[in-house]
Amino acid sequence: MKLIIILSVLVICASPGAFDIEYPEARVSDQVDDYFGTLVPDPYRWLEDVDSDETMEWIAAQNDLWEGFIEIIPHREWIRERFEDIYDYQRYSMPYKKGERYFFSLNDGLQDHSIFCCRESLDGEPIVLINPNEFPEEERLSLAGIVVTDDGNMLAWATSESGSDWSTWYVMDIETQAALSDTILWSKGGVSWNADNSGFYYTRYEEPEEGQEYTERNVGQRIMYHRLGTSQDQDSLIYERPDKPEWMIGAYETEDGRYLIIWVWDSSLVSKNGMFYIDLLSEDRQLVELLGDFDAQYSLIGNIGEYFYVRTNLDAPHERIICIDINNPSRDNWGEIISESEEILESASILNNSESLVLQYSWDAYSKICLYDIKGEFQKELELPCRGTVWGFWALQSDTETFYSFSSFLHPGEVYSYDFETAESSFLWAPEINADLSQYDEEQVFYESQDGTMIPMFLVYPKGIELDGSNPTLLTGYGGFGVSMTPWFSTARLVWLEMGGIYAIPCIRGGGEYGEEWHLAGIKENRPVVFGDFISAAEYLIKEGYTSTPKLAISGGSNGGTLVGACLNMRPDLFGAAAPAMGVMDLLRFHLFTIGWAWVSEYGDPDNPDEFDFLLGYSPYHNIEPDIEYPPVMISTADHDDRVVPGHSFKYGARLQAAQAGNAPILMSIHARAGHGGAVGLSEGLDQLSDMYAFFWQMLRMSE
Repeated sequence: MKLIIILSVLVICASPGAFDIEYPEARVSDQVDDYFGTLVPDPYRWLEDVDSDETMEWIAAQNDLWEGFIEIIPHREWIRERFEDIYDYQRYSMPYKKGERYFFSLNDGLQDHSIFCCRESLDGEPIVLINPNEFPEEERLSLAGIVVTDDGNMLAWATSESGSDWSTWYVMDIETQAALSDTILWSKGGVSWNADNSGFYYTRYEEPEEGQEYTERNVGQRIMYHRLGTSQDQDSLIYERPDKPEWMIGAYETEDGRYLIIWVWDSSLVSKNGMFYIDLLSEDRQLVELLGDFDAQYSLIGNIGEYFYVRTNLDAPHERIICIDINNPSRDNWGEIISESEEILESASILNNSESLVLQYSWDAYSKICLYDIKGEFQKELELPCRGTVWGFWALQSDTETFYSFSSFLHPGEVYSYDFETAESSFLWAPEINADLSQYDEEQVFYESQDGTMIPMFLVYPKGIELDGSNPTLLTGYGGFGVSMTPWFSTARLVWLEMGGIYAIPCIRGGGEYGEEWHLAGIKENRPVVFGDFISAAEYLIKEGYTSTPKLAISGGSNGGTLVGACLNMRPDLFGAAAPAMGVMDLLRFHLFTIGWAWVSEYGDPDNPDEFDFLLGYSPYHNIEPDIEYPPVMISTADHDDRVVPGHSFKYGARLQAAQAGNAPILMSIHARAGHGGAVGLSEGLDQLSDMYAFFWQMLRMSE
């Protein structure tokens, strides 16, 4: 109570820089590691042990501090109420057809979880198949995966506990809605049905040791086959590579049931994979390493008999489509169906009885959809409502009907069907948002980064803003793993706009907005250019009068949290507030936990002396400088995050609190029994968004 009273006075009476907070004590150990002759202190190593009594006591104290702070911000209640009001509308996902049924997700508005349904016709009544809102509340389960058989008669579905990446799979007969006895434990990854619905393939690791479920390294992935009606201990091993424990693998049957495709990714290589297959009709069922050189990205679009249609960036950074006759697979015999273009080929589908190719291109992060025949002859470009982002065209090769959705920053997700027989699109549905979108504008600008490269950036803001530096602005980014920041609609973003804020999203390097070259320009030793791109975006917004340092907040999650942490170290003077979430903050130890080893090709290998130096040079945890006045920071993580383990944020937060020379608060919001997403269900997610917006509202003085 005393803490809450003190913070109440501080929040109500003081300026953002006048806080005087006593942080929870964090023991400083004498842990020092020797990396190739360089001694690196790690004083908060003990915080990696999430379940120790000392760590749990520290977590409780940090959350007490955070809750005492956030609960007395006057605007927080309005923000939370507005989130609930604006999210209270019916939402349908884009449907897909399997057999004679249409499958989709439905949320009536404020349900914590969307319900998985089917219809016998597009305008038929929804039939509820899986309702996660009826899961036992105390188990904190969420729906983690759904795979329907091609004939639409069987369903495999997975649950995740507390947001973990571990999942448990179950099976349902859709016709009767009866649950089968089949249960698959300790899976990470999806499942793939075989052609006759008698079973499915899945990937798994060894069951982790008790107490290590959320931290143990996940290596030695295997492909298993489960036959319906049998127990998991009877499942067949299909493929493993004990000599390559850090390979990531997956499997699925081609639509005709003829081939089992095995996809292989070598984590030591950047954006390169292999593709193998097994002919299921052959007597020996030998594995064939069709693409085993790991020299490029390869993705099977589909097959027509023994001809495999593959999307690849081999000799084509913007990607192209080739055809491989598996009876004569030498590279000299590959046929090019779609050549590389100036635009980025992002996805491709074979549809319409295997007669048509649907290709999604992008440039400057905007989508374009083009239709070709299977020989590569151009047919038409689909007309879209405006510049934005398209998802969809996920259907069987035999389907003559498919579906897609379209959205942009101010254009909610409209859903369409496309009929190949009429060559026409038909509008199906769009949400009715409880907001006046005509009050806002969106634009794309280009700014110059530190090395002279021009970077695109999206801006969304209330109409009529003055470019006088007074606008509160939220700058967010990702910048890694080839992930593109495209214009898509966000209900949550509207609340920020209603608060008078500008939302800024730069397409920085490390992403995929301009293909693999754009991605590679921001990995490993090149990663500082990613931080430079983000910092240059902030400087542009200030220079052009959109905002000013006291009004500028930055946020990012996962790899975006790493981005925010690094930029905060580099330019603590540039930002008015920051919110890194679930970030990879210790770049010398990330590879020692769960799936972190798979990021070595992106960040670099701390065990490699040639790469250690640059990792140490930009690791957020290691580059916090003492006696620096840092702006207000809200650090978020979750205690069950088994992708980016919470020790990253714990150590980073403890060190930043200890280093803070100013009076701006360095606070931690640690979500209990949650995973990498930070929330289990909509209500928790809105609570956390409300906390971040309220934090920024107070720190940026948005009421002034």
